[in-house]
Amino acid sequence: MHDADDELQPEGKRLAWALTGSGHDFVECLELMRRIGEMDVFLSKAAAEVIFLYTKDREPFPAGIRLIKDTSASAAPVGRFYHGWYHTLVMAPATSNTVAKCVAGISDNLVTNVFAQAGKCRVPIIVYACDTKPVHDTMAPGGMVRLWPRRVDLENTERLRAFDATTVVEDMAALEQAVMARLDAAAVTSL
Repeated sequence: MHDADDELQPEGKRLAWALTGSGHDFVECLELMRRIGEMDVFLSKAAAEVIFLYTKDREPFPAGIRLIKDTSASAAPVGRFYHGWYHTLVMAPATSNTVAKCVAGISDNLVTNVFAQAGKCRVPIIVYACDTKPVHDTMAPGGMVRLWPRRVDLENTERLRAFDATTVVEDMAALEQAVMARLDAAAVTSL
């Protein structure tokens, strides 16, 4: 893993992955990212704060991952979407706060800005929203907890499903299936 602030455009399109501060299947998302390997990871400030609450791995990202941190007010790295760097954006796991901002068109941090720019550039988006069911168990820093998402959280997830070129998934199996399908489609397109 290395910092991507000074990187040149890759030869082929890459996968972009945005991490938020949700603990819901956070470790499982990291494991999927490790299996996939090469990608650019957009790390929100919240994700940077909580990552070591969920994993003791001091190097959670494998080689081949370029890490883009939320360090600038203008979210300058999102310009990479304008220049065709990415074939897909994955936002997983996505907090209810992030989903609400995306649905409302608010792009005030790196992850919400990446979501907005991916949509404007017609880059397909896969979102693993945390709040998709009326009751679910999820990982918190102290262990598993049961949550009852608010009606507004569930409604925002439903609104997100209506966005163009956006796939909302509800569990890790669906996330993996959607990501692998996009990777396969991108490989065929690049031939």
